[in-house]
Amino acid sequence: MRLITYRRDATTAPALLKGGHVFPLTQLGYPDAVAFIAAGPKRWAGVSVQLEETGLNLLAPLSSVSLEPPVCKPAKILCIGLNYRDHAAESKMEPPKYPTVFSKYPHTLIGNGQPILLPRASQQPDYEAELAVVIGPGGRNIPEADWEDHVFGYTILNDVSARDVQLATSQWTLGKNFPTFGPIGPWIVSKDEIADPHQLDISLSINGETLQSSNTRELIFKIPRLISYISTMMPLAPGDIISTGTPAGVGMGRTPPRWLRPGDDVLVEISGIGGLRNPVLAEP
Repeated sequence: MRLITYRRDATTAPALLKGGHVFPLTQLGYPDAVAFIAAGPKRWAGVSVQLEETGLNLLAPLSSVSLEPPVCKPAKILCIGLNYRDHAAESKMEPPKYPTVFSKYPHTLIGNGQPILLPRASQQPDYEAELAVVIGPGGRNIPEADWEDHVFGYTILNDVSARDVQLATSQWTLGKNFPTFGPIGPWIVSKDEIADPHQLDISLSINGETLQSSNTRELIFKIPRLISYISTMMPLAPGDIISTGTPAGVGMGRTPPRWLRPGDDVLVEISGIGGLRNPVLAEP
């Protein structure tokens, strides 16, 4: 199952993909992706069967719509810092003893193909390829052994960061939350299609040059730990996003640094999910 949010003319709505075509979920009573995710596993399975049996109503080929963030307004976007040892090393920071958690906000999110806008307030815009987990059934104090019961699926997130703003103080929030600094998508792949989220190749290229290349097996804190740890502090809700961190190769860690520039074409790829591509433009 692949869940998207599409835009066509003045309509924005959730849909499932099948055979390269878009099947809207609004006709089944789901106004947005979070509503579908919150319906729970039995309803997901029911809709999947219904799609197979009836085909719903074919809207259009995927190529005829534009893609919005698959979840446009999640209650929480929680990102994990320094979660690959090689990235901690290039950042000249000790690997953390506990997950380093910071927040992005929904206004940062953009979909596949939408432009990253470089703000005038930063001279050091950077990229970060990340695997993101989308929460299904929510919960508090989730045991590590039960982690998969609380996952809906997986997507790609590019944690774009203004390093000069991020590192000006000990708090990272402002440097992570410029508009368009959260490319995500192009869709959410349901968990049943990913045999092991800790065995996925992850890479980022700019203008065809590969700058990040790793595998999620290198995560310091694996997904069961992240879900359990975070849910100890705060309840997780359907549609919440946990972005698991980035491997080495970010612009800040290169000599000389490689900052994002207008005209760049950024592609993040994760095996089993696909590719998230965004052009880079200067803020008007």
